[in-house]
Amino acid sequence: MKITDISSCVLGPEISQQEYIPEHYFLYLLKGSMKAYDGNKTYDILPGEYCLGLKNHMARYTKYKDNGEFEKIIITFDEPFLRSFLRSHPQHRRTGPRQQDSYIFLKENRLIKSFIQSLEPYYMGGQQIDADFADIKREELLVILIKTHPELLAELLSFGMPGKIDLQQYMNLNFRFNLGVDRFAFFTGRSLSAFKRDFQKTFGTTPAQWLKGKRLTEAYFQLEKHGRRPAEVYLEVGFENLSHFSKSFKAEFGISPHELTRKQIKTL
Repeated sequence: MKITDISSCVLGPEISQQEYIPEHYFLYLLKGSMKAYDGNKTYDILPGEYCLGLKNHMARYTKYKDNGEFEKIIITFDEPFLRSFLRSHPQHRRTGPRQQDSYIFLKENRLIKSFIQSLEPYYMGGQQIDADFADIKREELLVILIKTHPELLAELLSFGMPGKIDLQQYMNLNFRFNLGVDRFAFFTGRSLSAFKRDFQKTFGTTPAQWLKGKRLTEAYFQLEKHGRRPAEVYLEVGFENLSHFSKSFKAEFGISPHELTRKQIKTL
């Protein structure tokens, strides 16, 4: 395992820049704060708080530095590690309901507190942590979480694809996330062909056409009704760059987003 940020004691990959959580991860904030949004809820994560980001959930987040500093401990529970853990600990049964939230906040207890303190030489002293020891610490934390939060067992040790869910509700909540059609199909519990077929029945158009129209309509609303700037909006509604957003916007509405913004300013 490559340790890329010893000052933050990253025991595994950094938090993904993708707009979904590809692997479960434990997060403890030392300095700074985070605000995360999953299409339905906003989560404020403050210094000293522990939380678990859950795999295959949407997540768009913003980091806020405290006096120029943002420090965290991230421990990732990737699927190969979890499968290995389950082979070594077959007594852990994957029972109980799955979690609906993208982030689960964990109450502090002596076990978690002592675990964090055991990592101080790495995030305070700058010592290196090798891969073998990192896996031992990951297993220690996982055992602690299972012991203190047994309701998380079904979520952490389940490896199947998400179950089939209501397509219309899910898409209306999550169209702002910049995901490909294949990922939307996966998250709604469908094969790509089944997703496209169900989408046509539900919305009367293709996923690509619907997503583009929905995102542009939302952008127009944000610019016209809330006085937002194009540079503030395009990422929030699922576009990758401002140039593509501007061209698509003008093609759809006959006016560029910057022209609409200037027009709104003049009417104030």
